Amino acid sequence: MVHLIHHSSSPQSRKMRLIMAEKKMSFALKEEEPWKLSENTRQINPAEELPILIFDGNVICGNNAITEYLEESNSQYKLLPENLKDRAEVRRIMDWFDTKFYNEVYKYIVAEKIIKRFRLKEAPNSRILKAGLNNLKYHMEYIEYLADKNNYLVGNEITLADLTAAAHLSIIDYLGDIDWDEYKNAKLWYAKIKSRPSFRKILKDNIRGIPPSSHYSNLDF
Repeated sequence: MVHLIHHSSSPQSRKMRLIMAEKKMSFALKEEEPWKLSENTRQINPAEELPILIFDGNVICGNNAITEYLEESNSQYKLLPENLKDRAEVRRIMDWFDTKFYNEVYKYIVAEKIIKRFRLKEAPNSRILKAGLNNLKYHMEYIEYLADKNNYLVGNEITLADLTAAAHLSIIDYLGDIDWDEYKNAKLWYAKIKSRPSFRKILKDNIRGIPPSSHYSNLDF
């Protein structure tokens, strides 16, 4: 059995769930709050980060390590292109969202609205939120540009780039902070990803004490 220790507010956790669902893998979820990990989980991963994948008795930790492990261990449903140039582009976009978007948007918006609330019992800082929303506009414009070029972010088939970007965006969308009407191409792209079977359970996520935006689970938003 495959187990994933995760949390709904973790974009890396959502990414792994999407990857495994796209690869038709059966897996069980164990949710832990990243700001209050159990002693057992801290022992499993001394970095104290989610997600953690437990696969056939093997423990795999780290965003990139789990992503590569899932892609290489299940080649029936490939999420990396055959073309080397396209593979490099997929990895570049993945890194964009896992690093740049995470640091410039997630840490300003989600960390303030969710993690700060539960970890520190404090209200979000409006100045930090405003900076995060300004950064979000820049990133949405970039998605708009990428989505205008192809059916997906890299070429005409879904790849790890799409799942990574959608995982990060889905949490911001959960909080209702994306004005989709300003980004026509990005909205059409996200609607395609959101409508895939792999996304169904993501759309049912509910973060304790924070209800999703009214359009979050609406496929025709």
